[in-house]
Amino acid sequence: MRALVLTGPRAAEVRTVPDPVPGPGQVLVDVERAGICGTDVELFTGELSYLQTGITTYPVRPGHEWCGTVTALGPGTDPGWLGARVTGDTMIGCGRCPRCRSGRHHVCADRDEVGIRGAVPGALAERLTVPAHTLHRLPGSLDATLGALVEPGGNALRSVEAARLRPGERLLVLGTGTIGLLAALFARAQGVEVHLLGREPHQIALARSLGFAAGESTHGTWDAVIDATNDPAAPGLALDLVEPGRRIVYIGLSGVPSTVDTREIALKDVTVAGILGASAGLPGAIAAFADGSVDPRPLVGATIALDAVAGALAGRRPATAGPGPKLLVDPAPR
Repeated sequence: MRALVLTGPRAAEVRTVPDPVPGPGQVLVDVERAGICGTDVELFTGELSYLQTGITTYPVRPGHEWCGTVTALGPGTDPGWLGARVTGDTMIGCGRCPRCRSGRHHVCADRDEVGIRGAVPGALAERLTVPAHTLHRLPGSLDATLGALVEPGGNALRSVEAARLRPGERLLVLGTGTIGLLAALFARAQGVEVHLLGREPHQIALARSLGFAAGESTHGTWDAVIDATNDPAAPGLALDLVEPGRRIVYIGLSGVPSTVDTREIALKDVTVAGILGASAGLPGAIAAFADGSVDPRPLVGATIALDAVAGALAGRRPATAGPGPKLLVDPAPR
C-alpha cells in the first residue's frame, strides 16, 4: 500500500510499504479520509517536542485524524466490527497502569499515539491497523468530511467543557485555526457568547462569516479564555484577559517554552486546565456532528491527494483551496 513517510526534518515522500496485518484484538481499516494537523506539521519540520526529547524518532508515518471502514479483523476481535464505518482514539494506553485503570489512558506513560509516538503508524496512508477497543462507530449521517473532523472536534469539545461556562457567559478564544474555530462552534452550541482573537485576516473573516465576533484585539475581561494558538506569548495574554476567579484552558502548544506569572494566577484566583488529546470528547463530537448542532464543514479548505501532502506540510496550500484552515486527505489511489 501507499503511505506518507517522514524521513527527517522537512523530508517527506509517499512510499509503497507492506500491507498492515491486524494482530490479536486489532482491526484493519481502509482509510476514507484523514486530516492534516498542526502536530503533523511539527513532525515534518522537526519542531515537535517529542522529537527533541527522543520520544519520537524518524522515520515516522503520521496522521491521527481519520475515518474509514473496517475491512479485516485480527484474532479474537469482535466480528461485529467488520464493515463498520469508524474513527478512533489517537491515545492508546497500556491498559494496565493506574492511569489507564482510572480512565486517564491518554496520559499513560507508556502510551502510543497513532501517527505520533510509539508503534502505531498513522492514517496518512491507504490503510492502518488499530486496537478495536479504540474505535468509535460513525452514524450514517456523518460523511467522510465530518468523520475526519471528529478527532479535532473532540479536542475542541474537551476545551469548552474544561472552561465550565453557563449559557449566556462570555468566552474568548485565542486563535482562529481549526481548534479555535471548532471550540467556538461547540461553545456557541451550548449557548455561550464567543469572541475570537486572531492574527490572520482571512481566518478572522472566516470566523465572522460563521457569525462570530472576531478581531485582532479585545478589551475587558472574559469569563473564560481558551488558548488555541502556538504563540508563546498567548498563555500570558490569556491570564491578563480572564475574569478573576474563572478559568483558562490551554490546548495550544508553542515551539518554545511559554512564560506565565504564577503570582497572577494566585492573586486572580484563576483555575488553569490543560488539554491533551480528544479521548473523552470523541462521543460528544460525534453526537454534535450527527444532530447538526455543530457543523464544521466550512473549516475545510480543500481535500487533497496523498501525493500532495508533503507540499501541504511545507506550507503550499492548493490554489483552489477555500478559506477554511483544515486540509483533508483522500488517500485512495489516483
